[in-house]
Amino acid sequence: MIEYTASEVYKEIIHIPSVNRVQICLINTGTGIPFISALEFRPLPEDTYPIQFGSLSTFDRLNMGSGSNEKYRYPYDVFDRIWYPFHDDDYFIQLNTSLTVNVDGHNKYHPAAIVMETAIAPKNTSSSINLWWKSDDENIQYYIYFHFAELIKLPRKQFRGFNISHNGKYWDGPIIPDYLYPSSYYKTKPLEFPQKQHNLSFFRTDNSTLPPIINALEVYFRIEISELESDQEDVDTMRKLKSTYGVIKDWQGDPCIPKAYPWNGVGCTNESIPRIISLNLSSSGLTGDISPDLSNLAALETLDLSNNGLTGKLPDSLSKLSNLKVLNLENNNLSCPIPPVLLRRFNDNSLSLSVKGNPNLEAHPLSDCTEEQKGEKQKKKNKFVIPVVASVGGLLAISTIAGIFFCIARRKRKEKGKEVLEVDRPQTNPSIGSSSLKTRRRQFTYSEVVTMTNNFDQILGRGSFGAVYHGLIDDIQVAVKMLAPSAIQGHDQFKEEEFHHRNLTNLVGYLNEGTHLGLIYEYMANGTLAQRLSEISSNVISWEDRLRIAMDAAQGLEHLHVGCKPPIVHGDVKLANILLTENFQAKLSDFGLSKSYPTNDKTGYLDPEYKTSNRLSPKSDVYSFGIALLEIVSCRPVISKSQGQNSVHIVKWIGSMVAQGDIRNIGDPRLKGEYNIRSVRKAVEVAMACVAVNSERRPTINQVLAELKSCLATELTRTPDSQPPNSTESIEMTSIYMVLPPQSGPMAR
Repeated sequence: MIEYTASEVYKEIIHIPSVNRVQICLINTGTGIPFISALEFRPLPEDTYPIQFGSLSTFDRLNMGSGSNEKYRYPYDVFDRIWYPFHDDDYFIQLNTSLTVNVDGHNKYHPAAIVMETAIAPKNTSSSINLWWKSDDENIQYYIYFHFAELIKLPRKQFRGFNISHNGKYWDGPIIPDYLYPSSYYKTKPLEFPQKQHNLSFFRTDNSTLPPIINALEVYFRIEISELESDQEDVDTMRKLKSTYGVIKDWQGDPCIPKAYPWNGVGCTNESIPRIISLNLSSSGLTGDISPDLSNLAALETLDLSNNGLTGKLPDSLSKLSNLKVLNLENNNLSCPIPPVLLRRFNDNSLSLSVKGNPNLEAHPLSDCTEEQKGEKQKKKNKFVIPVVASVGGLLAISTIAGIFFCIARRKRKEKGKEVLEVDRPQTNPSIGSSSLKTRRRQFTYSEVVTMTNNFDQILGRGSFGAVYHGLIDDIQVAVKMLAPSAIQGHDQFKEEEFHHRNLTNLVGYLNEGTHLGLIYEYMANGTLAQRLSEISSNVISWEDRLRIAMDAAQGLEHLHVGCKPPIVHGDVKLANILLTENFQAKLSDFGLSKSYPTNDKTGYLDPEYKTSNRLSPKSDVYSFGIALLEIVSCRPVISKSQGQNSVHIVKWIGSMVAQGDIRNIGDPRLKGEYNIRSVRKAVEVAMACVAVNSERRPTINQVLAELKSCLATELTRTPDSQPPNSTESIEMTSIYMVLPPQSGPMAR
């Protein structure tokens, strides 16, 4: 039952979407079917309402000194912001003008002219304007925007100037309003927190002859939309499948988000960027051919298409589903051939394939259900005229054990004449991921290590914890890290801990014999990210692939921080510890070794709080990751030193560039501007949030990963001709301004 209420409830969010659509989902929490009375979207200029991280929700927006109780919005406000009246006759006087305040083209915030034509001032001309509010949660981060305009043509001897303080601390000033022209004041950082009460004071300067005024005020608080969207290709594929088959399920919004309420029949991973791993379309009334679009669900492990009316052969595109373990096709009208790759995986027990109830498939062994076998049978049919009748005495029973294969799938992008390297990631990885080395971690003797490294004759590199050598085990390449004796105290963790994640280097074995301590890892064919980004590297990694590599590294950290109990602090995140497979999949190495070594700050990666706390935390890893991300963006060393000048830390240099608004010159010049500037800007903002001096103000690695996904989505919208490298035109980003009346959404699920 919906109860009538005379009051209107508006909810507003200022949010920059990562793609060209926004999905809003309503959940029935048991108190009734949720609904939206009206949902409105309003674009905002890209450079308005900037914050370092997250989105903004409206706390209050006030038309100061309004002479009525009327709210103003469009057409008075070009952005359709809703301005609420504020007047308090006990403390303030109202100022107004019959002239027009010029808001067009003068101020990017375009506060409504009718709002700017009124203001308040203290009754006592020597007094201040004091505004305050209490916060239920002292950790809420508030962002405030002031709009001022002088409404009185001041005589030559009159002057109005004032400062602003927050909780007794100077915030900004002196403010000298312009006559009939709006000026807006704000900061990209929130008001100081934690605070249970926020007091804003506007007080005149010593040389001011007039009291302070204020025309308009906006207060927002930061919100974190932690669950952004599922993998974009998965979302697009599911929409195509819904359209192709006319699926009549409650399929609306995002297939995996909210995580507790995925689409009916859809199973997803529990990562920051969810992937679809199971799809159950059994008894869904499907007809026609099996859609080749299914092959775009690259992470799919289980596919159930049983009990439908599907016809035709299995598309070859299903062979691309390298992670597929279970394929149920029972009770359809499918026929041969079956793609050879699927048959091969069925025969080696890495795929459970069920075809019972398909007459054309049950008529003969699956091993005969290939194009080649069909050709051979046709030849025999032409050669012999005597008919052969085969009697089938029973159904073919198929019993398989699902194996696990690890692969990395990604869209291939190769363009002729393109100077920037585009990394191609095939569907399978024939290296150590599929070898017997992966089955069990071994302890090796020192003599075995000497043999596998050919007496340590080929060094791959040197790191904080020792040298790394090339090795061979049964003709499989490995990397052998020899550690100093001081690390022996921590070696047990590598025998006991299980670090199974696609973005962490796989530990094949270890050496612990006397003073010899070593770790044997899978071999990473493309070395370290530090090597690949160095100036001596012949190939330049594209911006898109840099983002993918950064996301891989973040996912590895996420597993250590969230997937391991208790959480594991890496302690030495840097480009040299981000390794690349032959397919340019990134994996973190050296995780956990920081427990065994004293930490120093020679590299510039160390969390500044370590100097006082003498301990590392997950937020320390976030700081180091932020430094690495700044390197990925700029290809500058962490600490650079020009001839005759002092050394400059990368955070200081990029911070100065950001302050000047010079984002383009932050990007690696070798990319020649081949990137979406908005994507680079967002990556820089994320990195700078990571390197906040106060660890409490740094995001979690989950939040960083979600923001990197947003950066990648923005980059993928770029077309080769959409943004010339030397373009100096302003960049417009469509922000979403949402007005959400009473508890809202299109369809509950």
